[in-house]
Amino acid sequence: MTETSAIGGWLLILDWIIRLGALCWIPTRTTPAAARSWLLLVGFVPLAGLPLYLLFGHPWLSRERIRRQADASQVIREEQKPLAALRWQPQGQGAEQEMVPLLERLGDFMPTHGNAITLLDDYEEALRALLEDIAQARDRVHLLYYLMFDDRVGDLVCQALLQAAARGVECRLMLDAVGAKRGLRAYARRLRAGGVQVQELLPGGLRWRRSGRMDLRNHRKIAVFDNRAAYVGSQNLAEPRFVPGYPNRELVARVEGPAVAHLEAVFASDWYLETGQRLEVIVTTPERQANSATQMLPSGPAYPFSNARDTVNALIHLAKRKLVLTTPYFVPDDGTLSALRIAALSGVDTQLILSWSNNQRLTAWAQESYYAELLASGVKIALYRPHFLHAKHMSIDDSMALVGSMNLDIRSFALNAEIGMLCYDPNVVARMRQIEAQYLADAEHLTLDAWNRRPAWRRSREGIARLADSFI
Repeated sequence: MTETSAIGGWLLILDWIIRLGALCWIPTRTTPAAARSWLLLVGFVPLAGLPLYLLFGHPWLSRERIRRQADASQVIREEQKPLAALRWQPQGQGAEQEMVPLLERLGDFMPTHGNAITLLDDYEEALRALLEDIAQARDRVHLLYYLMFDDRVGDLVCQALLQAAARGVECRLMLDAVGAKRGLRAYARRLRAGGVQVQELLPGGLRWRRSGRMDLRNHRKIAVFDNRAAYVGSQNLAEPRFVPGYPNRELVARVEGPAVAHLEAVFASDWYLETGQRLEVIVTTPERQANSATQMLPSGPAYPFSNARDTVNALIHLAKRKLVLTTPYFVPDDGTLSALRIAALSGVDTQLILSWSNNQRLTAWAQESYYAELLASGVKIALYRPHFLHAKHMSIDDSMALVGSMNLDIRSFALNAEIGMLCYDPNVVARMRQIEAQYLADAEHLTLDAWNRRPAWRRSREGIARLADSFI
C-alpha cells in the first residue's frame, strides 16, 4: 500500500467517524430543525462541518454565566416579595390572566401598576429626551445598548455622560463588544478618564471561552435615570442611517413609575453577569397617576427557557380580534409560523408590518420564503417604504402591547439577550395603533397572486437563505 493510499484510507475512516459521531451527538444538543441542517452539512463535508458545529452549533454559555443569571433571578424574586402593594391584578377572564403568570415565571418580574408610558416614534425626539434625562440626573445614569457609533449621536451621549460624571452623578455604560465596537474604540478611554464606568459585554477574541458561543450578543437597549425615568425600545446610540438613503424609524417607550426599578434590575443583572459585581438597586419608585400596568420580560440564552419566543407565541395564540406585529427581521421558527397561521385561519385580523428596505440581505431573502404560506392563510403583509423600519413591537386586541428590542427571528429567540415590556393598558394600545396606521399608510401591501408571480430564481434564493438560517 502506498503512502498516499494509506492517508486516503485514514481520511475515509475519519470521515465516517465524524458522520456517525455527529448522528449520535448533534440531535441531543440542538433543535430538530437545526440538527437536520447540521447533519446535512457534516454529511457532505465532515472535516469542515465538525469545527463549524463546535463553534456555532448551539447557544452555549459558560457555567459561571448561567449560575450568575440564576443568582440574579433569585435576588429579583426575593426583592419583590415585600412590594405586594405594587402588584397589578388583572380583572375578569381575559388574556391578561394567562400572560401575567407566564411572564413572571419566565422572566422573574411581577406586573406593576402606577406607571406612565410615553411612546416615542420620532428618532430626534427620543434622542433629545434621552439627553435631557442625562442632564437632569442627580444620582445615577445607567445605559445599556447594543450599538454605539462614533458619530454625532455618539459624541452627544459621550459629552452628556462626562458632564453628568463631573457633577458627581454615578454613570455606568454597558455596550455590546461587537455591536458597539466603534463606540468603544472611540469613547471608552475618554469616558473612563472622566469617571464613567464602561463595560463591554460578551467580548470575543481569546476571551470568548469565558463567556459563551462566539456569536452570542447582548441586543438590549435600556437607559435608567435615578429612580425617576427609564427607556426601553429599539433605538441605539447612533445616527439613524443604518441603510443608506433609508434612515431608521424606531419606537422607544419612556417609563416612569415602579417599572423603572425593574429596568434597573435588568441592568444590574447584566452588570453582575459580566463583572461579578452586585449593584444596589433602588426598589421603590414613585407611582404615577397615569397608572399603566406593565411587566418586564428579559430573555436570552442564560435563562432556562426561550422567554421571548414563548411570550410572542402565547400572545399570538391569545389574540381574539386583532393582532399587529412590527419587526425589521422576520425569520420565525416553526412554532411562531404555526401560531400566526392558526390565528389568521381562526378569523383574527392578523397584520405583519416589515421593512421594504433591509440591511441584512440574507435575512431579507430568508423572510421572503415565508410570505406565500402566510398570505395563503390570511395573514396580511405590509412592507413599509419611507425608512428602514427598525421598530419592534406588537399590539394584541385592545388590551396589550409589547415593545422592546426583540426581533421576530430565531437569533433574537435563541442567541441574543433581549428586553421586552408588556403593557396592559388600552391607552398604550390605542397610541400604538396610531403609529401602526402611519406605517400602513406608507407601505406596499402584498397579495398572494402578485407574490406567486415572482421568478423561479428568487424562490431558489429564498430557500437557500432559509436553510442557512435554520442552522441556529
